[in-house]
Amino acid sequence: MKKCFDADKYLKIQQKKIKQRIKMFDKLYLEFGGKLIDDQHAARTLPGFLPDLKIRLLQEFKDDAEVILCINANAIEKSKIRADHMISYETEVLRLIEFLRSKGILVSSVVITLFDGQKKAKDFAEKLKDYKVKTYFHTFTKGYPTDVDTIVSDEGYGANPYIETARPLVVVSAPGPCSGKLATSLSQLYHESKRGVNAGYAKFETFPVWSLPLKHPVNIAYEAATADLNDKNMIDYFHLEKYGIPVVNYNRDLETFPVLKEILTRITGKTIYYSPTDMGVNVIGECITDDKAVQKAAKDEIVRRYYRALTDLKKGIVTPDVPERIKLLMNELGISEKDRIVAEKAAEKRIKAGGLPSASICIGKKYIVGRKTGCLSPVSSTMLNAFKTINKIPDEIDLISSVVLEPILEIKNKTSNFKESYLKLGEVLIALSICSTTNPLVKKVLESLDKLRGTQLHSTHMISDDEMVVLSNLGIDATCGTEIDIN
Repeated sequence: MKKCFDADKYLKIQQKKIKQRIKMFDKLYLEFGGKLIDDQHAARTLPGFLPDLKIRLLQEFKDDAEVILCINANAIEKSKIRADHMISYETEVLRLIEFLRSKGILVSSVVITLFDGQKKAKDFAEKLKDYKVKTYFHTFTKGYPTDVDTIVSDEGYGANPYIETARPLVVVSAPGPCSGKLATSLSQLYHESKRGVNAGYAKFETFPVWSLPLKHPVNIAYEAATADLNDKNMIDYFHLEKYGIPVVNYNRDLETFPVLKEILTRITGKTIYYSPTDMGVNVIGECITDDKAVQKAAKDEIVRRYYRALTDLKKGIVTPDVPERIKLLMNELGISEKDRIVAEKAAEKRIKAGGLPSASICIGKKYIVGRKTGCLSPVSSTMLNAFKTINKIPDEIDLISSVVLEPILEIKNKTSNFKESYLKLGEVLIALSICSTTNPLVKKVLESLDKLRGTQLHSTHMISDDEMVVLSNLGIDATCGTEIDIN
C-alpha cells in the first residue's frame, strides 16, 4: 500500500500543538481516545501512520508527562475482551504498564472506575501491587449527568479520592471505550481547583478527523469501526455557531458538550472551550499527503469492518443492526463486499476445490490461494503457498514434510478434548521453527515474515480466534466468511 500520511510531519506539529495547550495551564489532563498502542485502524486507514506513533509522540514528553490508566470495574467483572488480541481488559492494562515503562514513560496510577464492590475489581487491585503502581477506586458520580450543582461538589467529584500527580502533562488513557477517562479527568480538575492549581482538560482523539469533510471515507470508516457503539459523525454545530466554520465531530461529544462546558466553567471559573472541537488537539488532517489514496484505504477498511461485523454477529458478539449500519455506510459510498478482491479469489478457489474451505492472500498484485488439506487449515495451506511465492521456492518442494505434520496433529488430538483434522497457522509456524534448524530454505522463510505485513487475506470459512490473533501479529489484515468448517 502506498504511503499517504507523513508520520514525521505529524510528530513535529502534533508535539507543538500539545505544548501550546500545556502552556495554557499549570497542569494539563489530556484524555487519549482510541488505542494508545497497536492502533491498527489508523495504520490501515491512513497508510504511513505507524501503529506505535502515539507512543513515539509520548516519548517526546516523557520527562514532563505521566500516565493514568482507567479501567471500568464492570469490564473486569464481566471479563471483557479486547478483540484484536483476544485478551482481557485487565491483561491489556498490565501490558500497557509494562510497555510504557519499557519506553521510559511513567505510569503513575491505575483508576478502577464505576466501582461498586465488585470482587474481581478488588482482586485486580491486589494484582497491581506486584507492578508497584498506585491504584484508586472511583464510584459513579452522584448527580451525573444533569445535576451540575451536585456533580461539582464534595458529594460528586469530591467523593472520589484525589490521584497524586506531579508532572505538567497527565495523559489519561484506557484499554478500551467506556472506561471512565472523562470522569477521571474532571474529578481531578475538581480536586486540583480545591488545591489552587490551574489545571485544564483537553482531548486527543484520532477520529473522526475534524478538518476533513463530514462524508470523507476516513470519517465514515470511523463510523464503521464504532458501529457497535452507534457513533455518528455530525457537523459540530457549536463550532459553526461560534466561529462560522463547519468542522466534524460525533454525536456523543455533541450531546454531552453543554453539560461538560458547564462543569468545566464551574470548576475553573472561566469558559475556555465553546465547542467539542475546541477541546481537541489532534492535527492528523494536516499530514495527509495523498487524499485519493487515503480515500481508497478508508473504503477498504469499511469493507473489512463489514466482514468482521458479520462474523461477530455469527458469534453472538453483536446484534444484527451493527453489520446493517456498516452496509448502509457502504451503500452511501457506492462500495460493496465484492470490492474485497481477495474474498472473491478465495470463493473462486473454493469452487475449484470442490467446496472445500479455501483462502486467498494478496501480496503486491499477486493473489495466492490454498485450501483445507488432510493436515492443514485453509489459512495454513495458503500461508505456506505464500511463503514459497515470496521466497521463490518451487511449488513441488514441501516446507514441512507430512512425516513431521502428522505426528504433531496426532499429539494435538490426544491432548485436546476437541478433535481437529488440521493444524492451525500458529502450530504450523512452530513446526517451521523446528524444521529451520536443519533446513536452510525454512530458515529463509521465517526470516521473510516481515514481508507479509500489510497484506490482505480472506478465508471462505470462519477463522478461529487463535488463528486470527496470529495473523494480526504478523500484520496481515484478515477477514472471513461466516460458514463453520465441520470436521
